[in-house]
Amino acid sequence: MEAATTTAAKPAAPAPVAVARDFLAKYGLIIFLLAMPIAFGIRDLSAEGDLSRLGNNLVDGVSNGAIWALVALGYTLVYGIIELINFAHGDVFMLGSFVSVGLWGTFALTVATGALGLVVGLVVTLFVAMIATGALNVMIERVAYRPLRNAPKLAPLITAVGFSFILQNVGLLWLGGSPEGVTDLIESQDRFFEVGGVVITNGDALAFTATIPLVLGLTTFIARSRIGKAMRATAQDPEAARLMGINVDTTISFTFLLGGLMAGAAGLIYALYQTTVWYFQGFQAGLIAFTAAVMGGIGNLRGAVLGGLIIGCIQQMSDNRIGGQWTNAVVFGYLVIIMVFRPQGLLGEETREAG
Repeated sequence: MEAATTTAAKPAAPAPVAVARDFLAKYGLIIFLLAMPIAFGIRDLSAEGDLSRLGNNLVDGVSNGAIWALVALGYTLVYGIIELINFAHGDVFMLGSFVSVGLWGTFALTVATGALGLVVGLVVTLFVAMIATGALNVMIERVAYRPLRNAPKLAPLITAVGFSFILQNVGLLWLGGSPEGVTDLIESQDRFFEVGGVVITNGDALAFTATIPLVLGLTTFIARSRIGKAMRATAQDPEAARLMGINVDTTISFTFLLGGLMAGAAGLIYALYQTTVWYFQGFQAGLIAFTAAVMGGIGNLRGAVLGGLIIGCIQQMSDNRIGGQWTNAVVFGYLVIIMVFRPQGLLGEETREAG
């Protein structure tokens, strides 16, 4: 009698369509984000023989993006802990610029000031501007948002819009309705150094050297300090945090303080970098920074920084190669596509509302 023979069934190979779908799901957004710089890089190589133009675009983009990132941190901190879009935050940033410019006059800082005096004066200006905007943000939370803690979400949202208009009018009364040129203390557009045709200006160097330690300090503080842990616990579940002995009101106020500090620093860097201030600058900056926070994943600090840098680079490439009139359309086109394929943002995390 012949022995029965059996053949083990081999697992079916994944269909090419499924492989392609999985690949696009994992890497599609990365490919999408890299498509524009790669396309411009190929064109530069074929037309100009080097990548210096693209490099300059990216350096300028990262510099601008660093300012957006500092403002975006305030949005993401506040949304992460109380799920409120603080529309007044952009105007706090605007007042940070105004306070900084006012302090330059108080300290008599001019282009003729010596290097040591300029550095000391700007460091003192930075601390005073940060304290002023931090205190302002805490006051806004105490007056406008805390009484509405248990109200329908639309109430604090509208209150935030109202405070935005109030702060804009403060700026309007302060320096008038026209953009105001300020002293170019650091000679912002002068060359700091150059590598392979890529120019790093004084303004770029300022943006990098001021933003990196602030972001690292903030993330380290929230990750390791006692109040930082309280902030994360409150963001997860305010009632559970209260039961564990955390003072939720104080924790929320501290979150607004941190957001205001970052806005004040961004205001000083913006004034030094752009050499102009305007009462309406907070509207555009706030819109871009909020977009950066959403793109990166609102509630996530690293996401806010990543979103700010990406938007800065997209803006710069669009301004330089496509045309400034298309920049907003390009930026928000990117946002729409990212939201469609990844609604929680690039580094997004689930919020209480999202479950």
